[in-house]
Amino acid sequence: MSQAEHDPGSEAARIARARLPEGLRPETLAVRTALAPSQHGENSEGLFLTSAFVQPDAETSAQRFANMEDFTYARTSNPTVRSFEARLAAMEGAEAAVATATGMSAILLLIMGLLKAGDHVVCSRSVFGSTVSLFAKEFGKFGVETTFVSQTDLAEWRAAIRPTTKLLFAETPTNPLTEVCDIAALADLAHNAGALLTVDNTFCSPALQRPLSLGADLVMHAATKYLDGQGRVMAGALCGAKRLIHDVFGPTVRSAGMTLAPFNAWVVLKGMETLHLRMKAQSEATLAVARWLAQHPAVARVYYPSLASHPQHELAMRQQSGLGGAVLSFDLKGADAQAARAAAFEVINSTRVLSIATNLGDTKSIITHPATTSHGRLTEAQRQASGIGQGLVRLAVGLEHVDDITDDLARGLNRL
Repeated sequence: MSQAEHDPGSEAARIARARLPEGLRPETLAVRTALAPSQHGENSEGLFLTSAFVQPDAETSAQRFANMEDFTYARTSNPTVRSFEARLAAMEGAEAAVATATGMSAILLLIMGLLKAGDHVVCSRSVFGSTVSLFAKEFGKFGVETTFVSQTDLAEWRAAIRPTTKLLFAETPTNPLTEVCDIAALADLAHNAGALLTVDNTFCSPALQRPLSLGADLVMHAATKYLDGQGRVMAGALCGAKRLIHDVFGPTVRSAGMTLAPFNAWVVLKGMETLHLRMKAQSEATLAVARWLAQHPAVARVYYPSLASHPQHELAMRQQSGLGGAVLSFDLKGADAQAARAAAFEVINSTRVLSIATNLGDTKSIITHPATTSHGRLTEAQRQASGIGQGLVRLAVGLEHVDDITDDLARGLNRL
């Protein structure tokens, strides 16, 4: 860096923007953190669509391939992806982040980087259905054993820990029942056992919750959801200490190639700039919808952390900046599983505004039936253990007017 760029008042420093002042708030970091722009001084981060980077000479090429800190090949590094990683790390209060193609590939990287045959994992049984399958089925084939426990019962977590336990894994709130775990308490359990705690922070995002500040070692994201925020691209990430991100996961992601595409990184970068505004507005709208649903005679129960009736309400409000997030679920009344499923399908099929899909985090509200979609690959016993009944409906609230959302839900609910 030139002397002019060191001078904070110089034109070069103002254009470069690579060195931000200390103490900036998360909302500012979400807009400003990135690599310095090119010589053209673009204000929006550049999109670098290239698979290779030309080296000035063979000696420099050899050095860069050896230390892997500079740009050599798109499977190992890219300026746009690096900007996404820097921004997410800053927002989570992490030393570093590594981007992946999807949220599930971030969990794949986590397991491949940390664990080996004979190692043991303790995981909440209430996590996303594909996460359960990845731990129990796919990595079970390679000798990594997983014990699934109650999301909220610390005694179960403690009892499940073995001498071979290397990882505790939880998402909070969970998908779809919004169960909240005590991150600080789980971190203490993990560290006392010589294990690491990883928290899936997809539902809250760093706009509401920063697990590292509560003692977690790693944060995982399905950036496809709220970080993008408009349902456009797939992306994932892990955040944590440099010794883990660079030294443990870096070699694995370079070899295995679960790489985030530069275009997807660029799209999520732009989404992150409005994250705090979206999460606040969508959380407020979700609370209004939850209160409306709680009063409807066809609804047996509403699952949403901001409701005082939620079992972990006080904990959630402490951990999640006083907001419940933008996902709720509700059980419909039914004499048996078949009747409950019919009621759920009636409500879903009667909507005319809400999108019937399995994604979440979009500006468009999405309604889904977890038992036959996100948790459809689990056995009925696994679903029951996780509290996923046939009458359960999940709603990811977007940015439509609240009255239009409740009117759309009423089309089916009022016929039950």
